[in-house]
Amino acid sequence: MPEFHPGNWVEDAVDWLQTHLGWLFDFINTVLTGLYDGINAVLGGGEPLLLAGIFAVIAFWLRGLAAGVIAFVGFVLIDLFQLWDEAMQTLSLVLAAAVITIVIAVPTGIWAARKKSVSAAVRPVLDVMQTMPAFVYLIPGVMFFSVGTTPGLLATIIFSMPPGVRMTELGIRQVDGELVEAAEAFGTSPKHTLTRVQFPLALPTIMAGVNQVIMLALSMVVIAGMAGAPGLGERVYAAVTQVQIGLGVESGVAVVILAMYLDRMTGALNVRVSPLGRRAAAKATAMMGRMRFVRYKPGSAVALCGVVVLALVAGGMNFADSGSKEQASGSTNVGKGKQLNMGYIPWDEGIATSYLWKEVLEQRGFKPNLKQLDAGPLYTSLAQGETDFQTDAWLPTTHQQYWDKYGSKMEKLGSWYGPTSLELSVPSYVKGVKSLADLKGKGKKFDGKIIGIESSAGEMKILKEKVLKDYGLEGEYKVVSSSTSSMLSELKRSIQKKEPVVVTLWSPHWAYNAYDLTKLDDPKGSFGKGEKLYNVGRKGFAKDNPVVASWLKNFHLKEKQLTSLEDKIQGAGKGQEQKAVKEWLKDHPGFVDKMAPAPGGEKKQGKDAGKAVQMGYFPWDEAIATTYLWQNILEDRGYKPNVKQLDPGPLYTALAQGQMDFQTDAWLPTTHEQYWRKYKDRLTDVGSWHGPTSLELSVPDYVKGVDSLEDLKGKSDMFGGKITGIESSAGEMKILKKVLKDYGLDKEYKVVSSSTSSMISEVDRSVKQKKPVVATTWSPHWVYSKYPMKKLDDPKGSWGKGDHIHVTAKKGFEKDFPELYGWLKDFHMSEDDLGSLEATIQSGGKGKEKESARKWLDSHPGMEDKLAPVK
Repeated sequence: MPEFHPGNWVEDAVDWLQTHLGWLFDFINTVLTGLYDGINAVLGGGEPLLLAGIFAVIAFWLRGLAAGVIAFVGFVLIDLFQLWDEAMQTLSLVLAAAVITIVIAVPTGIWAARKKSVSAAVRPVLDVMQTMPAFVYLIPGVMFFSVGTTPGLLATIIFSMPPGVRMTELGIRQVDGELVEAAEAFGTSPKHTLTRVQFPLALPTIMAGVNQVIMLALSMVVIAGMAGAPGLGERVYAAVTQVQIGLGVESGVAVVILAMYLDRMTGALNVRVSPLGRRAAAKATAMMGRMRFVRYKPGSAVALCGVVVLALVAGGMNFADSGSKEQASGSTNVGKGKQLNMGYIPWDEGIATSYLWKEVLEQRGFKPNLKQLDAGPLYTSLAQGETDFQTDAWLPTTHQQYWDKYGSKMEKLGSWYGPTSLELSVPSYVKGVKSLADLKGKGKKFDGKIIGIESSAGEMKILKEKVLKDYGLEGEYKVVSSSTSSMLSELKRSIQKKEPVVVTLWSPHWAYNAYDLTKLDDPKGSFGKGEKLYNVGRKGFAKDNPVVASWLKNFHLKEKQLTSLEDKIQGAGKGQEQKAVKEWLKDHPGFVDKMAPAPGGEKKQGKDAGKAVQMGYFPWDEAIATTYLWQNILEDRGYKPNVKQLDPGPLYTALAQGQMDFQTDAWLPTTHEQYWRKYKDRLTDVGSWHGPTSLELSVPDYVKGVDSLEDLKGKSDMFGGKITGIESSAGEMKILKKVLKDYGLDKEYKVVSSSTSSMISEVDRSVKQKKPVVATTWSPHWVYSKYPMKKLDDPKGSWGKGDHIHVTAKKGFEKDFPELYGWLKDFHMSEDDLGSLEATIQSGGKGKEKESARKWLDSHPGMEDKLAPVK
């Protein structure tokens, strides 16, 4: 039989929908998250005990005094578990999903009850919705909306919809037909028959459906924790994947308390809103005689007053406390409350480094939000921009499948550890098994299984598809997918019983310190070479968060540091990860400042602080970039820099006359030779900070057949007979005349003098229209990063040798500014640093050069002390 995989069609359909209906998904996401955020703001906005009192008053109103007391005790217990915020997030998810579900389900059920064709069409849809495994609903949710609140809400709405529709339809259909006929006989309209006869009588059944909707919603939001939905589900998922028995029990009890409260309250609400329910309750109370006080319930007005009073008190206390929370102060408040979303896979090094960064970012004034996810959802979330960064990307092997799929939508933020190794391991008491080859024929000893980790891990894929096949172990061994914590639990249990076991491990890992294990040799190299551990961020993270990105790029941990941090977390117990990190940092003083140096934290004053410095520049990109860079540095060092833009001629004249102190963009010995020859006796060459450079003509790479200056001959019609130049005063423009003459182009092409910005604009316009253009450019320049331009070869060497970029100053500059002279003499910038500085200034836009240079400087901690050291 031929293979049939409709799943491929579904994936194609998802891709098409993402491409063409993004606006719709954005709208749905806005509605769902907005509703959730609104409810959560109310439930999470007050003091836990006062909110517990509100819930108790509601229980008192609906079911009586005993129910109110029990409800209060239950919610207090949740608070004692330190799970109040998570419980309110879960309750918010349930209420948000239930509201939307009921709004859709009840009208649909009424429609189905009144039209058989609708009922016939809806029934199979409800069957599919009700029997489809709940986990499946999370897949499209994650694909369309990434991880977080929205996919959880969407899956919950779909999953809990069927009972709402079915019970509403059943309730309407069960209303006595004779009553409906009687209403119609008295001239009641169909609308009023529904609202005054059918709906009131069907209300008990409909409310039973509402109860089931809420119960199913609660069960689904717990499952939705796998997709990053906040609340108790996230805690339950963490407890399951990390085998945290205590956290699992506490989270489970909290879910039970919420479930019982919602079940009892929605059941009692039926009595309050249904005429039949009120009649039955009144009859039961009357039969109790003198004991009727036991069933006393306050009136709606009394209960409402109690709720309002408690809500006002809770809101007032929350408002009073809002300004009292500790903030990172002074120079360490880099984040200023900015939220960063972090994700981690529950692997030990991922847990350790994620909680380490969470603590450090909080100390630096950020608000990091940390979420546990499996590898697949985590990389999907990064690609969709919902998660900012994660610290545990194993490349180029383990996580290569995700990088291949999403690499264009992510960016590497530096490797912080490596090389690693993947391996299978056995306890050292297992004799005769030292290599993967030794496993062959010994399957019965290990019950024919290899204990694995998360099925989404790249190591599992390599093990199943390559390692077992290479060593002939397929069929003899079955790889049991579980989780890292489950694998470690199985390893611990087996060692305690002295039983043989094969587990999937990697190095570094604390298990090798805790247990006496044998790494099985891999003589065929099937696991591949060692990997490196990378920080990986969403696309654009470094641009949006340059300071944090620079910290991550410079982050490194030695094996001893990593294993000691992991051991500290393991010893602290589950749920105490951040506390363990704080203790570890106490044992490593100065580590935070090294890991995340606060930019501009300490403004060191220079020896000549207070002196005014006159700086000039002409509008070339490297001049703009370095001038505003030095303006920021000098201000930090206490100088008073004044920046002025001039053309090269007036600027060199001003330097020679002593009206300017220095400039950073002298191209020597060629481009600015005319000015240097004229004024060199009245100038100071402080030194070269970058080079060699090059001058060139360039064309877009889609212009075929033009790779050299010689290729321009006879092709002037293609380029409109012109070469787009820059400022006429630039030395390059003078040299260009010689270049054209050497290649016989002087009569075929006309050089159009303009400005650097006009030349860039012409390149931009031409590239967008796919038109040929010849531009006067030079290296280094950001134009080669932004546009597909290629440099034309100069086989005759007419442009001359590359220049070096110098700092030139007035005569006597060293005497007037000895400290600054020393800084500028030692000033050097790599092409990468210069390019990124220019790009940052370009992104900042006109008029924001100084602010953009400051942003770049802050994103390179330590750069200022390197360029302008103060002893």
